[in-house]
Amino acid sequence: MKEKLAKLIDVKSLVTLLMTSVFCILTLKGIVSGEQFITVFTVVISFYFGVQTAKKSGGDGNGKS
Repeated sequence: MKEKLAKLIDVKSLVTLLMTSVFCILTLKGIVSGEQFITVFTVVISFYFGVQTAKKSGGDGNGKS
């Protein structure tokens, strides 16, 4: 349980959660369109999970295994 919490507090995780929260708020306020939100959200989440997948498969997350 502590390991999972420690991984959640990873800087990349915090940035991902923060960006998601900010863009959700901006979209709800009408500052950012839904289309812009989906584009940014998809890029951020794809990068985050791509890095996590690379780490699990033995890569270092920067494309150089």
